[in-house]
Amino acid sequence: MLLLPAPEGVTQEGWRVLVMTVGATILFITEPIPLPAVALLIILGQVFLLGLDSSLVAKSLMKDSVLFIMGSLMLAVALVKQKLDKRLALLIIKVTGSGTYAIAFGISVFSGLLASFIGEHTVAAMMLPVALSLIQLSTDDPKQQRALAVLFLFSISYACAMAGIGTPSGGARNAIMIDYLRDFFYASDDPATYGYSVSYLHWMIYAYPIFLIQLPLMHVILRYTFKTDLHDLGPAVAKLKEQVGQEGALTGRHYVAILLFLLTLAGWVGFSSRFGMGTIAILGAVLFLITGLVRWQDLNSGVNWGVVLLYAAAISLGVQMRDTGAAAWVAGMFMDALAPFGLDSGLGLLAAVMLLTTFITNTMSNGAAVAVLGPIVLAIAVGTESNPLAVGMVTAISSAFAYFTVIGTPASTIVYASGYLRPSDFMKVGWRIAIMSFIVLLTASKLYWPLIGL
Repeated sequence: MLLLPAPEGVTQEGWRVLVMTVGATILFITEPIPLPAVALLIILGQVFLLGLDSSLVAKSLMKDSVLFIMGSLMLAVALVKQKLDKRLALLIIKVTGSGTYAIAFGISVFSGLLASFIGEHTVAAMMLPVALSLIQLSTDDPKQQRALAVLFLFSISYACAMAGIGTPSGGARNAIMIDYLRDFFYASDDPATYGYSVSYLHWMIYAYPIFLIQLPLMHVILRYTFKTDLHDLGPAVAKLKEQVGQEGALTGRHYVAILLFLLTLAGWVGFSSRFGMGTIAILGAVLFLITGLVRWQDLNSGVNWGVVLLYAAAISLGVQMRDTGAAAWVAGMFMDALAPFGLDSGLGLLAAVMLLTTFITNTMSNGAAVAVLGPIVLAIAVGTESNPLAVGMVTAISSAFAYFTVIGTPASTIVYASGYLRPSDFMKVGWRIAIMSFIVLLTASKLYWPLIGL
């Protein structure tokens, strides 16, 4: 592709960026080399293929969203270190009772509420041993165990995926889109010229109701797709209570950890527009270190630093997609293809963007999907005089619709590792939940968002 002449309408630099994007996308999907190595290739490509100064490339890597991702991963490790998972399971059961479907719905609600603030991979890792404990304590029959496992494990993974759209801290894709919305329309050094500055609270207002509507509908779909003969888990609940009792009461360390997390959350909601979400996340992680609730060795071994590098490089590549005009050129091609079907404006455009994002996010991580598609869809919004904020929100939200594959979301990969699920299970229920999510998001974009001025 590099040896071919640049197509009409795109500069040579823009063509090289597109070649880099295609190459990165193929590497994201097939993973012949470690993903952090792809990030390093993106950095090298900007220097050697685009001729950019290495200092400028380095500057483009460090955005507030990258600090936010780094801080969120550190907070996740610090919370898991406190071993609050079984106590959370007991709290769920106290609220729901011992009924199987009630517990499954409770698992969905608690997983969703947590995942909307601290990231789906962390919550899935916390909730998986809880669900497995209940499954293994409930029966010795392998068939009944699998039937119960499918219900419980999908309650975790799909709730985590859906909840990630609710707040900026729910997933890296949200922070990436917030950066794109701000930087894509940058006009001068005056921050007041940023046309689309989305605060933590504004994002919640736009997206959280969509998650709250999806959650019970998802549980209904799971209940009628995967049925179980076990309708009461009383004996399993009794054994779980015994295990928690052996660990003793909550200590002062537990209360301090909960307080620090709540303070971090309050900082995101109340002060992120002033100091940045990344700064607040880093502050929360530092407080866990200062209070001795987590050691640096724990963070160093528990945080996947390659993920931080990967998102930084993907965002940097997105900046070059914008600056070279490559994003605008791809957007024009996409719009020309949509025009004959009436999908180049209004609700049709949002539906087309949703389908495109859903396809991409089922082949690579949702953060990478948003990093690649962000500049393109925002250029489409500008070209069609559509609302860039609505298009950006649809892209970020529909990147959570990775319901079809094991690798679609980190939560799906984590629950699949339990050994109870089959790849066909994801397809069996995934298309049903995807249709439901499409309808909810399109309805929200048509009826709810105009009411709140989006």
